[in-house]
Amino acid sequence: MFERLQDRVNADTRLVRRGRLVDAVVLVGAGETRYRLTFRAGRIEAVEKGPFVMPGCTFALHADAEDWDRFAEARPAPGYHDLFALLKRRRLRIEGNLHPFMANLFYFKAVFAALRPEGA
Repeated sequence: MFERLQDRVNADTRLVRRGRLVDAVVLVGAGETRYRLTFRAGRIEAVEKGPFVMPGCTFALHADAEDWDRFAEARPAPGYHDLFALLKRRRLRIEGNLHPFMANLFYFKAVFAALRPEGA
């Protein structure tokens, strides 16, 4: 699922421009599977699938794989439509240095919304 983020985000020039100041490594947990997303100047440089031994990251987002699947639906149900809705429902954990995440909140929301089918 997260592998397709690189092409979708990098193809969206408005999104890349919005995140032009973002340099971060984000660890995404989907159940037991881990992905490391490397962001440079708003582009996703790399998406690596774990397992990792002590992966370094700026911050991490962890949720069950089923929750990410529901988040990525074309029309997600209430409570699964936004990262903070998942957080509020305790379906998502955010760990690490939250400053880059909060300072670029709309960028990261749009990045993860790119998991949804095109046109959704």
